[in-house]
Amino acid sequence: MNIIHDHPWKVTFTEAVHIQRHLQSRVNTEVDCSLKSIGTIAAADVSYSPDDKQLFAAVVVVRFPGMNPLASHLVTSSVHFPYLPGLLSFREIPPLLMIFKEITNDVDVILCDGQGIAHPRQFGLAAHLGVLLDKPSLGCAKSHLYGEYVEPAPEKGSFSELTAFGKPVGVVLRTRRNVKPVFVSPGHKMTIENARELVMACVRRFRIPEPLRMAHQAANRYREQWQTEGKS
Repeated sequence: MNIIHDHPWKVTFTEAVHIQRHLQSRVNTEVDCSLKSIGTIAAADVSYSPDDKQLFAAVVVVRFPGMNPLASHLVTSSVHFPYLPGLLSFREIPPLLMIFKEITNDVDVILCDGQGIAHPRQFGLAAHLGVLLDKPSLGCAKSHLYGEYVEPAPEKGSFSELTAFGKPVGVVLRTRRNVKPVFVSPGHKMTIENARELVMACVRRFRIPEPLRMAHQAANRYREQWQTEGKS
């Protein structure tokens, strides 16, 4: 897979913010990415070592809508950027790009454990990765980062609008009855409604959409194996 827009990654806080603001102008959340146009999803997740010095990235490609896994890609890398709120992509995207460079089969959508445009600069990890690869992308986060909302109803599929900058930036979505909601926002080349519909279409027995759950498990298994074997 080709990287359409790349930039330096070993940067200062000020430089990182400048990069986000520059690339955010390329984000397009008005493209209709309907479910019928999706045949494959690449789900991305990253796990960290207990000392926060090593990260373990996983990208699992699945067939949609059946959720049949097609491929699982793993890579480990040292952490090269500090944890700073709103700049998670500068920690996690470099190893994910290492994986996406090696994926030869095309994927239709990238699903990230993180934020899309529901972000202080409307440029979370999903938006960042989507722009770099020029692919439809969305974020499904387990916790709230930015924006205002009211709690959705307790029924499965209920949602409320997540707003910031005086406009909608995503939804707060109840994927299972009486469980904590997830925070869904488009990253690039899809609408808010597209993102909500896709996450719900990927939910099976658990709160987290199935492709992300697979990626999360793969990253954790890889981390545990690495720790057990003492590899660097």
